[in-house]
Amino acid sequence: MTTGFEYGIQTYHAAFVAEHQLLCEQLAAAIAGILPEATAKIWHGHPVWFIDENPIVGYSLQKKGIRLMFWSGADFEEEGLPVKGGKFKDASVFYNRPADIDAEALERCLHKARDIQWDYKNLVKRKGILERLK
Repeated sequence: MTTGFEYGIQTYHAAFVAEHQLLCEQLAAAIAGILPEATAKIWHGHPVWFIDENPIVGYSLQKKGIRLMFWSGADFEEEGLPVKGGKFKDASVFYNRPADIDAEALERCLHKARDIQWDYKNLVKRKGILERLK
């Protein structure tokens, strides 16, 4: 699978201050290492990894820092994902520097991202109704 790194993710990182660049590079490396079957691309302006065209994990710069979002994260039962989405099943955590990353929690969440998935790929077709895939 393509990492997407060559196709815009490095450019995305380059726009940030050095500490956020390093943070994003560490997140991208962890995601690619644990989810090698995932395809990465810039989607809605930020890096997102997909499995079978279904969005799994991505990150973006927001006022509170770099937001790492798992599309199905609300079902991971992880204390480390405190920011829950509204009507969907997403959950997020914010980081401001590389030292903020809990590598063990990140690895657990990435494995859960593969194993627990809601069908976002067909959300429009189903008129906003999510169905569990795994």
